[in-house]
Amino acid sequence: MLKRAGIVGAFFIWAVAMAAPAQAGPFGDWAAVVVAGDFHGSGGGPTEAFDNARRDVSRELQRLGFSRDNIVQFSVRPERYKDRPLKSDTLAIYRSLNDLSSRAKSGCLVYFTSHGARQGVVVDQQILTPGLLARILDATCRNRPTVVIVSACFSGVFVRPLAQPNRMILTAARPDRTSFGCGEDNVYPFFDDCVLKSSPAVRDFAALASAVKSCVALREIAEGMAPPSEPQIWIGGELRPMLPLYAFPTGPPGGD
Repeated sequence: MLKRAGIVGAFFIWAVAMAAPAQAGPFGDWAAVVVAGDFHGSGGGPTEAFDNARRDVSRELQRLGFSRDNIVQFSVRPERYKDRPLKSDTLAIYRSLNDLSSRAKSGCLVYFTSHGARQGVVVDQQILTPGLLARILDATCRNRPTVVIVSACFSGVFVRPLAQPNRMILTAARPDRTSFGCGEDNVYPFFDDCVLKSSPAVRDFAALASAVKSCVALREIAEGMAPPSEPQIWIGGELRPMLPLYAFPTGPPGGD
């Protein structure tokens, strides 16, 4: 009986998600914010790595079926970019996610790419703590399916405070480890590069998380980086059986 109730509940959630126009797919009514939180490389000079990741992750989300109108991007130096991101600021991120989630009600995705510390992720020289991000998500996305991806050193600190049955959390490193690839000459941080390379070949966010974890490990071995960053994956019990229903489109970027 319980198994049947679970199947019926999952089907109902899937039906609600697909209530948007058919061509939009399961993510057409999801809200998304993508944040580049810094522009300094690991050596102290400027880098485009975080903004490159912000821009191209946002493009990949559109390929997956997220509506352009439901994606808001943030940059520390927004005046430099033709895609017109907003200025990275915690209050602005909250306000945008609150606005987006009030009209795109089927789910939320939040993506940060930046430097990190044991206290949280850098957002324009400030630290966004796991506790504050948890409160932002509680106030905006509430109990709807929510995917949080944090590409930063020590980003595993976000897992425990954000863990809820309706959420998936993917981080670039353990709570006590750095991640790699944020130098002045890097096109993307290693983790973001693996997200972009893995996404076209996988079926859903759970598969993406596993593929990214393997990709990062191989990249770090190839380039002699140690200790390994060990990306972290956490999927809540309510969301796990639903993720296959949020299927990625098949084929390369730009394909049918």
